[in-house]
Amino acid sequence: MSIAAERLHSVNSKPVNSDGRFVLYWMVAARRPRFNFALQHAVERAQQLKKPLVVLEPLRLRYRWASDRFHRFLIEGMRANAAAFEGRAVTYYPFVESDVESKPGDDSLLAAFAETACEVISDDAPYFFYPAMVRAVAKRLPVRLSLVDSNTVIPMRLAERTFTVAHSYRRHMHRNVIQWLDQMPQADPLEGVSLPKLRQLPPSVTEHWERADLKRLLSPGGLHDLPIDHSVAVVETLEGGAASAQRRWTGFLEQGLGRYDQDRNQPDCDGSSQMSPFLHFGHISAHQLVRDVLASESWRPEKLGDAIGKNQGFWGTSLAVEGFLDQVLTWRELGFNMAVRHPDRFDNLRSLPDWAKKSIQETARDRRPYLYGLSELEEAGTHDPVWNAAQRQLRQTGRMHNYLRMLWGKLIYQWTESAEQSFEFMEHLNNKYALDGRDPNSYSGILWVLGRYDRAWGPKRPVFGSLRYMTSDSARRKLKLERYLRRFEG
Repeated sequence: MSIAAERLHSVNSKPVNSDGRFVLYWMVAARRPRFNFALQHAVERAQQLKKPLVVLEPLRLRYRWASDRFHRFLIEGMRANAAAFEGRAVTYYPFVESDVESKPGDDSLLAAFAETACEVISDDAPYFFYPAMVRAVAKRLPVRLSLVDSNTVIPMRLAERTFTVAHSYRRHMHRNVIQWLDQMPQADPLEGVSLPKLRQLPPSVTEHWERADLKRLLSPGGLHDLPIDHSVAVVETLEGGAASAQRRWTGFLEQGLGRYDQDRNQPDCDGSSQMSPFLHFGHISAHQLVRDVLASESWRPEKLGDAIGKNQGFWGTSLAVEGFLDQVLTWRELGFNMAVRHPDRFDNLRSLPDWAKKSIQETARDRRPYLYGLSELEEAGTHDPVWNAAQRQLRQTGRMHNYLRMLWGKLIYQWTESAEQSFEFMEHLNNKYALDGRDPNSYSGILWVLGRYDRAWGPKRPVFGSLRYMTSDSARRKLKLERYLRRFEG
């Protein structure tokens, strides 16, 4: 089945080489074998050209905040992909960069593959280092490079405007989503597929780049020799990869979804789906999440309500399912809308609305009740037990409870010298430790602290001005925190 044109675009003007030996899928963001539009398109092109299909999944060293935590999670995903592709109509080639000083990197590896490829297909990922990486390699490739959007249920490039509040994006989603629910990716793009087998990889590849030894890399000390940050420890309780994501997702569907509306904002029971790390690294698809939660209630299109932008009443489902769909289809896709339309400012203070910039400027000289440096914050060394617990959760588990992440950011803003410094600290701490950091949705959360996607609030307060005000005392009154605080008390 062909993918929609709205999900596909070419980034160079090179031709397809019909005499090439194979079609190459450069898997960089949608790192999964299922519900993957890019893999689906690559399979279709291989069938049309009657060529073998090669999947190249590289992991580079040269990215900011590279650490054992992220490398281990990604390599576990590679191990899961290797098992999923075993014996199927594809040649899978995992590569883990080991030394940027003496060996050519993954971009040179891609160029070597492309020398004998018909065309290259990759993931459309408008965030972190991906856009710059794609621009750089597109010039070097001798064949067409096409990107496929597997990120969002409604194609992220479909909207012709930037949405500045959730209500307006939600109305856009309500008006358009039914069309795209009928154009979901194939659950298994390789099911029943027969393609020619690639007998030998290009010598230009095998002579210079070794296939990753995933077993060795995942053994104790396997990452030790890589020049990455070894101080950010692996999260032993969270395994990366599509298989692990599926197990956790099945558990949530069976045990957590029914109470999602009641439990997700309570740290003591932590009723969130915990899918954000897997979504960020592409180990599971938002399309599958939406499909599965709707199927859990035997949903039918006739249940849809009016597209008026409200966060309840549109889907005709339980409040739990309604709330979950709003997180996936409104809040998550809102971040991609900003990222794809404003690549130069979606991840910085320039994305703030004018009222927020004005408020920040008006209170810039207000005296802060406390001032903390980055090291004090990183070590959870503040006077506030609730904030310290949230920071310890982030460091230890690679995630933070959603409500407490908002409080965490608000207090960093209150305890630092300026909005610029507070954003710098939030970005660093979040992206260094959070497994879902560096994502458009993650930046939405950080910048929401400073007014993005929010509105002006009154009365005006010192430091906060018109920004939404939050305190640990109000969190203690609103939330069940006893077990949470005991767990992360230090």
